[in-house]
Amino acid sequence: MLDHELVNRTLGTALRTGGEFAEVFVEDKRSTSATLDDGRVEELTSGRDRGAGIRVVVGDTTGFAHTADLSESGLATAATAAAAAARGGGGGVKEVAVRPSAGPAPRPVRISPEDVAKATKVELLSLADAAARGESASITQVSARYGDSRRRILVANSDGLLAEDDQVRTLFSVSCVATGDTGLQTGRESTGRTVGFELFDDADVEAMARRAAGRAITKLAARPAPSGAMPVVVGPGGGGVLFHEACGHGLEADLVAKSASVFAGRVGETVATPLVTLIDDGTMAGEWGHFTIDDEGRPAGHNVLIQDGVLTDYMWDHLRARKEGRPSSGNGRRQSYQHLPMVRMTNTFISNGTDEPDDIVGSTESGVYVAQLGGGQVNTATGDFVFGMTEAYLIENGEITEPIREGNLIGNGPEVLTRIDALGNDFSMGSPGTCGKDGQGVPVGDGTPTLRVTSLTIGGTAA
Repeated sequence: MLDHELVNRTLGTALRTGGEFAEVFVEDKRSTSATLDDGRVEELTSGRDRGAGIRVVVGDTTGFAHTADLSESGLATAATAAAAAARGGGGGVKEVAVRPSAGPAPRPVRISPEDVAKATKVELLSLADAAARGESASITQVSARYGDSRRRILVANSDGLLAEDDQVRTLFSVSCVATGDTGLQTGRESTGRTVGFELFDDADVEAMARRAAGRAITKLAARPAPSGAMPVVVGPGGGGVLFHEACGHGLEADLVAKSASVFAGRVGETVATPLVTLIDDGTMAGEWGHFTIDDEGRPAGHNVLIQDGVLTDYMWDHLRARKEGRPSSGNGRRQSYQHLPMVRMTNTFISNGTDEPDDIVGSTESGVYVAQLGGGQVNTATGDFVFGMTEAYLIENGEITEPIREGNLIGNGPEVLTRIDALGNDFSMGSPGTCGKDGQGVPVGDGTPTLRVTSLTIGGTAA
């Protein structure tokens, strides 16, 4: 992506005023997006964004500058600006010799989306639209989206590291609106993986559209959700976002350092039932949060955060790890070259248990079964959360019965960890997501097996 000698000279410029650490991050990202709404292609776009971000660290001060000019003079200007921000004045020359790392090679893709005609991508949208509308005349609106991206990065720093990655992601989603006597109800289905256009060898967009339509149609006959505290069974993959938002963020080392986490200072303590093992894993090939190296050049890691209920570690980026005299966990990520890296999750999940899913439901006298959670609000400092239930059912006498609608799931993430009393053997990843933090979004995955929480508050509208 960039001549290695030019990288060396840029690092030297960044360090010549006394910087203790310098880093060059180069990114070249191409993307394509197409959307269809009410049978018409509303948007078909493609773009390319290319540039470099340079940071210089002096003591506790970080200077950062970015540029879209990848010429030697453009990079030198950005390096000088970053160094000045970290420490003004000074002079002299500091040489840096970087070398390619011996880390894992970028994951290859079988069908590059760049080689697929736009008409073929648009055809997927039309297929989904027709399949959803074919389910029922009550389907009155269909929206579908296709997206792909190729992100090439190069990371070099004054520790001598030089690493590169080539990340290809492909995404498809479809949303349906059903109209009936109870008003408008929605259903959604999506898939996204860190793979090329071969995603559609396994992902049948027509089947996805029919499932999305089916969810919307089912909710037309749903009864209002009940209210109050009760047992909640979360289906496979359906509750991963809860643990990502309400627990995962509290295990990020930057929030821990700010004492903005209920998990601060608790390594070695029991924080969950012995059933719970919580992992963040950027090495899960093909998953939405997968990469070969993070945005600081460290290989992706398989990091066990909670083992059998005991808090074992946090997630770390380079600077926080360097300050603590320990290695990074490969969780330094950034939205683009225009942003500083920070501690971010990758694929975060609760690992498999041993219970049969049918036995978990069968041993629940009454409660709620949540198949899918939607958007919500979380206080990452306390873990308090409110999530909308986009697909949920009553559990009556040990059986899943009627669908319910217009309900929220209300609770506290750390408390939920201590109330899980059954964990299934049917682990599944959930839908692909974008995690937002301090104004930056990065792709993440999450997952769970079927699990039961002994008591959670359902915020419904039933009398």
